[in-house]
This record gives sequence, structure tokens and C-alpha cells, in this order.
Amino acid sequence: MSPSAVEHASADGIAARARGLTKGYGSGETAVLALDSVDVDITRGRFTAVMGPSGSGKSTLMHCLAGLDTVSAGQVWLGDTEITGLRERELTRLRRDRIGFMFQSFNLIPTLNAAENITLPMDIAGRKPDEKWLDQVIDTLGLRDRLTHRPSQLSGGQQQRVACARALASRPELIFADEPTGNLDSRSGLEVLGFLRDAVDDLGQTVVMVTHDPGAAAHSDLVLFLGDGRIVDEMERPTAEAVLERMKRFDVIRSRYDDAAPSPED
Repeated sequence: MSPSAVEHASADGIAARARGLTKGYGSGETAVLALDSVDVDITRGRFTAVMGPSGSGKSTLMHCLAGLDTVSAGQVWLGDTEITGLRERELTRLRRDRIGFMFQSFNLIPTLNAAENITLPMDIAGRKPDEKWLDQVIDTLGLRDRLTHRPSQLSGGQQQRVACARALASRPELIFADEPTGNLDSRSGLEVLGFLRDAVDDLGQTVVMVTHDPGAAAHSDLVLFLGDGRIVDEMERPTAEAVLERMKRFDVIRSRYDDAAPSPED
């Protein structure tokens, strides 16, 4: 076992971990380095937000940690399982059994009602849900009177709550949320963020959320800031105002760098 693997196996309370995580796209002059030797630990039982300007690598980081994208170099673990060496079939099983996903577009099946959408991943896997846990999730998310409704009969906020319940239903080790409030009005967005916060505080879940919204990030325990494919800063116990100020400083630094860079004619 490599030293880094020994370090990981002995680490306590880490839900996911990356060492030297590098992801590049293209080759030659068109090559883009989306992630540049990133080291990161995701602590179990906490709500972590990932922020950064467009092109900073935040969604790529989430996709690599979740096994949705391959890495160019480095290692990624979920718990004490290194996922960077797994075959696609093994990755598919791991994502299905140990990870929950929430996306901006909800990704609900229109012909299924809310209850069927919630249990769909387990149904596909041939697993029976833990009824006590499922009831707790449904009641926490306030969906008891919406279980027989199809997505077209639900508001955007209700659809995202169903997506949240689906992510929680199998009691995964880690939930990844990619801009989960992006398609919601402010009130529905706040509701969903509150439910994610409750999932951590009341249900003991671990959540990683990619967002561009300082108000959304303020619901987390820790914000990781990405810039040019690297983690450049972090903030414990964030507030919306503090996150916004940090992002403004980040934009000023990038603007100065861009102004100092030579033009194509130089």
C-alpha cells in the first residue's frame, strides 16, 4: 500500500479525499488545465461549499470526486476506497450505492410520481429502502402530501425537494449538489438550502455543493475557493457578506492579472 493510501486508511472522519488531483482537456496549444494538483479533504458530517469564477474548476472538482469524470493524474478516495483505479462498472455501482446527487435540472422521471422518483435508484439496484429512514427523509423535506404527484404537478421547489429526497433515500456516504438552487426562485432556493442544512445537522449526512451564490454558500460549514484549477482560500463559518467580499477581491486580482498579460499583438 502506498504511503498516501496508508495515510487515507488511517484518517478518521474523512468522507472523500484527493491528492495531486489533476485534470486536463485537449492537447498542444488548445490544452486546458482544469485542475492543477489539488489536495483536498471532505470532512464527514459537514456541509462544504465550493466556489470560484467561471472556469475555475469547481464543477470539474466535484465530478472527479464523485467519479463522474476521469482524472489525468493524482488519486481520489471515497471513504477508504480509491476510485481512480476502478473500472466503469465498479464506478457505476459505487456511485449508485454510496453517493447521492442533486443537479440544477432536477433530473426527475416525468412518468413516475414523487415516491417512485425518490426510490428509483434503489429500485434499479434491487434494494429495499429502509422504511424508517425513508419516512424521516420524506417528513424532513415536507413531501408527505406530494408523494403521488408527478413532476409536472409539482412546483420547481417541490421538484428539487424530491431530488433531494432521492439523493438522501439510500443514506449515502456523500451527497454532491451542483448548483441545486440555480433554477429556483429565491424562496424555493432558501427552502432547499435549509433542507440540505437539516440533512447535515439532523440526519448526519455529508454534503458538497458547487455554487456561485454567496447566500447559498453561507448555509455551509466551510467554503473552498477555487482559482485557475487550484484551491486558493477557504472560509470557516461563512456569511454571505464575507463570501461576497472574498469573491470581489478575487475578481480584482484576476482583473489586474488580465490587464498585465500581453495582448495577442505583443
